[in-house]
Amino acid sequence: MSFQAYLDAIEAKTGLTPRALLALARERGFDESTKATPILAWLAEDYGLGRGHGMAMVHVITKGPTISGKHVGSGTAHSDPSDVLWLDGKDSNPHR
Repeated sequence: MSFQAYLDAIEAKTGLTPRALLALARERGFDESTKATPILAWLAEDYGLGRGHGMAMVHVITKGPTISGKHVGSGTAHSDPSDVLWLDGKDSNPHR
């Protein structure tokens, strides 16, 4: 599953775009210095997200939307079309 696919699945499960979840995380005080454990606990408790999906959001919350170019265009199951993740909703993603 690509990184973007994880974010799209999070939106489908929660009804919130990744950007909306990022804003909620910021309201809770989560930022680049926050460890994964409290973020994962919040996402599991409030939204029912498992570890894999939660870790995708941990990356966005702590590192921003840019990912390593390692899998960009690799043609593998983990291939993403861009090294910048789309946070504004799967239906409006111009990379689809």
